[in-house]
Amino acid sequence: MRTIARTIVATAAAVLISVWPASVAEAVAQEAPAPAPGQNVTLVTGATSGLGRELALRLGARGDHVIVHGRNEERGAEVVDAINAAGPGSARFYRADFASLAEVRAFAETLLADYERMDILINNAGFGSAPDERWVTEDGHEYRFQVNYLSTFLLTHMLMPRLLDSTPSRIVNVSSGAQTPIDFDDVMIENNFSGRRAYAQSKLAQIMFTHDLADDLAGTGIVVGSLHPATYMPTGMVRRLGATPRSTIAEGADAVMQVVDSDDFESGQYFSGLRPTRANDQAYDAGARARLRELSQELTGLTCSMGRCRLDR
Repeated sequence: MRTIARTIVATAAAVLISVWPASVAEAVAQEAPAPAPGQNVTLVTGATSGLGRELALRLGARGDHVIVHGRNEERGAEVVDAINAAGPGSARFYRADFASLAEVRAFAETLLADYERMDILINNAGFGSAPDERWVTEDGHEYRFQVNYLSTFLLTHMLMPRLLDSTPSRIVNVSSGAQTPIDFDDVMIENNFSGRRAYAQSKLAQIMFTHDLADDLAGTGIVVGSLHPATYMPTGMVRRLGATPRSTIAEGADAVMQVVDSDDFESGQYFSGLRPTRANDQAYDAGARARLRELSQELTGLTCSMGRCRLDR
């Protein structure tokens, strides 16, 4: 996606009315230069290591202002320093834990206050299938379903006013080739739990979300895509699993950047690496997507219509 220099007219964009204590998220880590006029603003979640780190460095090297998100402030500062030192782009780190919906809300509201535009949102943050243990977040949800999907759902909708203000803009959901249909009678996998099943369900939910966004945002100038970037890159997620890497982080980053930059695919498309392909059948089931959307709104406290949402609590 090429940078488009233009004057941004400030608008009162959001009806997201809620007050959260500053201690909830520790969102802003340090002062940083504001984006220059015409400079793309790009958010990469999970940007302090692995694929997210590589994406942040590439985007900074091409001139973007990169919002670096993560949980580890030391690693976040290292990525920001590398981008700001190398140029021509700039960067700033924000801390938020996606296992807390309160922290995600605070993170989103801080970004809405700090930025008048957002050109690219790369939803990369996630947790893998190992260890094979069922964890529950502070919100009471199965850990991977919240970290990999629900928090992405909430963050994306809360940032939608800035993405709409900045069109042409883009949303990229980093999913996986591991996809398991959602059992709507046991979404939180209280029965027959496995880490692989939980991870694969959350990743299919991301793809279903991508299709819904593409439908809701048709004609707005926002293009949405999802992808499996590469198989078993040498990341912390793969190391915890004990798997032998088969791909490089560079290969995964190449695939993500294609979805970021290409104008040659239909909004909603799913890719495996560099190739457009078909996801699990449930991704194309309108009824299943409607059930997931209704559940997601209920669990995150959002009410949405035609791609626009308000926060009810």
